[in-house]
Amino acid sequence: MTTRSETKTTLAHLLTEIERRNPAQPEFHQAVHEVLETLAPVVAARPEYAEPGLIERLCEPERQVIFRVPWQDDQGRVQVNRGFRVEFNSALGPYKGGLRFHPSVNLGVVKFLGFEQIFKNALTGLGIGGGKGGSDFDPHGRSDAEVMRFCQSFMTELYRHIGEHTDVPAGDIGVGGREIGYLFGQYRRITNRWEAGVLTGKGPGWGGSLIRPEATGYGNVLFAAAMLRERGEDLEGRTAVVSGSGNVAVHTIEKLTALGANAVTCSDSSGYVVDEKGIDLDLLRQIKEVERGRVDAYAERRGASARFVPGGRVWEVPADLALPSATQNELNEQDAAALVRNGVKAVSEGANMPTTPAAVHLFQQAGVAFGPGKAANAGGVAVSALEMAQNHARTSWPAARVEEELTRIMNDIHTTCHETAERYGAPGDYVTGANIAGFERVADAMLAQGVI
Repeated sequence: MTTRSETKTTLAHLLTEIERRNPAQPEFHQAVHEVLETLAPVVAARPEYAEPGLIERLCEPERQVIFRVPWQDDQGRVQVNRGFRVEFNSALGPYKGGLRFHPSVNLGVVKFLGFEQIFKNALTGLGIGGGKGGSDFDPHGRSDAEVMRFCQSFMTELYRHIGEHTDVPAGDIGVGGREIGYLFGQYRRITNRWEAGVLTGKGPGWGGSLIRPEATGYGNVLFAAAMLRERGEDLEGRTAVVSGSGNVAVHTIEKLTALGANAVTCSDSSGYVVDEKGIDLDLLRQIKEVERGRVDAYAERRGASARFVPGGRVWEVPADLALPSATQNELNEQDAAALVRNGVKAVSEGANMPTTPAAVHLFQQAGVAFGPGKAANAGGVAVSALEMAQNHARTSWPAARVEEELTRIMNDIHTTCHETAERYGAPGDYVTGANIAGFERVADAMLAQGVI
């Protein structure tokens, strides 16, 4: 049996080779490094995982699709964007993961998201593989007609690569109910099939699941609550800082409020708002979802309790809880130091990889409960899988049943991560627990299915 030290050396060499073969993809490198640095205990303990090629296959996508997306704007000019779909691993089921429409999207970003999705989906226990996709198209400021034409062009290529038993996309940043509707309509038009299970995040009147829009934010708060419970504490009366002002942030704030916490911040690329009375969700939704405005308008209309900090970072606001819910690498080491100085007790990731590695290590050294995104924000994909189940049965579940299932799944994920970390000598380390638990489920399936 190899020692942990020997295994760490082997994994370090593997990471170097992955970086060489995937140049100029820093987000993907970061995601792979974060997983590989935690796997030494399980690979050393279970020799079958050291089988040549197993981890290499896990880190190499099964399929990468890049395509041109031409479309016409309202002035009649032809625009050209780039589309991506990375089908990373299907050992546990059809590829499952969202589509992101944002100017920052490139192959490295999509690969990092797809790699994270493998472990996140495995942790749900729901039989779904990992994938991700998107485009560098920016829907912000575009008319509904322009968004529709883009989505139709995007799906005209994507449709040949997806299906309810093959690959099931969902929404992500820049892809909400409007975009999913246009994408599904074009898929139906091209294929002449009512294949409801091919996309999730649909409207509740045509195959969508209740609680799906809320699921990522709700699930993240449920995971944070479970971490606090493990320490003999709860959410009641806690002050929370939340970044972002999109779907995940809004429903994170909503669930925090329902459980007795006070969420005092929201943000976008222009800066952040701090509201001592707690964020007024009705006002925030009116500004962001109806008017498609910026958060500075919230402070202007809220009154004396709120102020806008242009270009600022929510992490400078003292709080018991921090829930990063915007985008990758938004919380760095300096932010983490500020949160620790201000007495933060728990950090739970609503976004994908929003905390830099240095910040994660600082939280862990300070004894802060840290919930990694692949565990804490798995509620969204979990309810997506429940939507697939409802589609397959041609039925719709009441909201109470979906939320009950979501609560059970998030508590199970917490228990799995906590117990796995303890089993491998890292008590309280949810990063190690999530990575190893997800890895074990996927690796066992890969070994059982042969070298493919």
